[in-house]
Order: sequence, then structure tokens, then C-alpha cells
Amino acid sequence: MSISIHGLNKVFPNGNQALTDVSLEIPTGMFGLLGPNGAGKSTLMRILVALLEPTSGQVNIFGYDLQKQRKEIRSILGYLPQDFRFFAKYKTCEFLDYAARLSGMSNSKQRKQAVDAMLENVGLYEVRERYANKLSGGMKRRLGIAQALIHNPKVIIVDEPTTGLDPEERIRFRNLLSEISENDVTIILSTHIVGDISSTCKNMALMNKGEVSFFGSPEDMLKRAEGKVWRLRVPGDKLHEVDKLYPVITTIPSGSGSDWEVQVVADEIKGYDAEPYPPNLEHAYVYYMENSLNRWTND
Repeated sequence: MSISIHGLNKVFPNGNQALTDVSLEIPTGMFGLLGPNGAGKSTLMRILVALLEPTSGQVNIFGYDLQKQRKEIRSILGYLPQDFRFFAKYKTCEFLDYAARLSGMSNSKQRKQAVDAMLENVGLYEVRERYANKLSGGMKRRLGIAQALIHNPKVIIVDEPTTGLDPEERIRFRNLLSEISENDVTIILSTHIVGDISSTCKNMALMNKGEVSFFGSPEDMLKRAEGKVWRLRVPGDKLHEVDKLYPVITTIPSGSGSDWEVQVVADEIKGYDAEPYPPNLEHAYVYYMENSLNRWTND
């Protein structure tokens, strides 16, 4: 495994327990970390990139002990935080050159070649002279991943990378990460957007309230929702009633009269005409979040 995490805990000075006994074995490739806001994902990410000290526990990254070899770990890490920002005075190419210098590239000729190649890879070469803070939201995220990749890290950690992006940019960003992960690189994708995980990651973990409550593949998680997703046909005046009884995933006008087609997750349906519906990862995620952690422990 490229990353081993055992018994990780984080308690802040105010007494908030952000992480509780987190243990994960993360292989190379794309790894998804899914959970609602406040689940502890960002705290875990900040510990892994050596920006935050854990209260207790062990972390090993490609053979390096996080507690004893922080400098070595930082040299093999690339990080794109959720609130990544740019210096207003830098053009796109200048900012990436600055990031390359920070990563240890001292040879100006080699650095320029690396910067130009990276801008091509992320589709920003044509706007290299544009000031970084004037880029579109999608371009800024691509520049963010470029600075994380410029020194060819073994581990790349991205926190909520597609938040605020339009669908086209989100797909492009996910495809870029998938291509990178083919080169024996470990990419940890932390997000609350289910689609980011289902379309890119072979392995994943689900966090809730600072704990890891599921670890496995998206397919494994889907199995947990089999037989728990239902399609109902409901009169419009009954929608609020259904919403109070069951977690509703979608509501779609049926096109005939005032009826609606409603997808819900539940162990069983009472009082409505319902038929089973094939689950997707969003269904599984909602079903899990509506049920106690004890029901989702791994065998």
C-alpha cells in the first residue's frame, strides 16, 4: 500500500474531536474520500500533507513515517486545497514558474520546459500570459492541479476539486486526474459530490462525524443499497407526505395528469404502489447517511 493510516485521532484545543480512530490502507491509483461537509475529510487531508499535527496515531506514506520524516514526505506530495488562491500580480505562466521554484527546480531552462509542458497538459498554454486571478473557475482549478503536479509527486491530494465548476469542466478535471493516476501515482480525491467518486475511483472510503464508516470499492457500496431503492408514482398533493416518510432522491413529472415519479431509498415501502429500482452510488450514499453506522460495518 502507498499510504497506511492506523488509529489516527485529532482533537482540537477547543475539545472538538475531528477524527476518531481512522485507519485506512490506500493503494496507488484514484482513491475517493466521500462524506458530507464537516465529516473530517479536510482535517485528514491536512494531516496527510503535514500541515496539521495528529493527536495520536500513525501515518506511513511510501515508506516514510509522517511523525519523523515530514520533509521527505512533503517532497513527494502534491496538494490542491479547496481554498487554493493565486497571487494577483502573477500571470499564469509566472505563477507556475514560482511553484516550480518552490518545489526545488533551480535550473531556469529546465523549469521553463517543465512549465510549458505542464500548461499544455492541463490545457492552459494558450492563456499563459493571462493573470492567474482572471482565469475562469475551471481554469483556476486546472492551474491548481498543475502546481501540485509540477514536481512529479508520488502522492496527489485534492480537496473538493470540482466544487463550483460547470459540468463540462468537472468532467474535464476528473478525466485529467484519471490520466495522471495511470502512472503509479496515488491520488486522493476528497469530495462530497458522489459523481466525482463513481466515475473515477476504484477504491473509496466514506467518512461521517470523524469516523471511517465504509471502506471498499464503489461496487461494494452499491451492493449495500440493492433492494433499498424504489420508484413510486405519487399524486402531486402527496409529494410532501412522501418526503416526510422517506429520503427522496428525485421527483420527475410523469407527463400524464398530476402524477409524479419519485425515487426514494428505504428498507420497505408501505402505503404506496412501489417497484424496485436499480441503485447507483448516490442512492447508496443517501441510504447510508439515513441509517446508523452500525448497520454499515464491514464484514
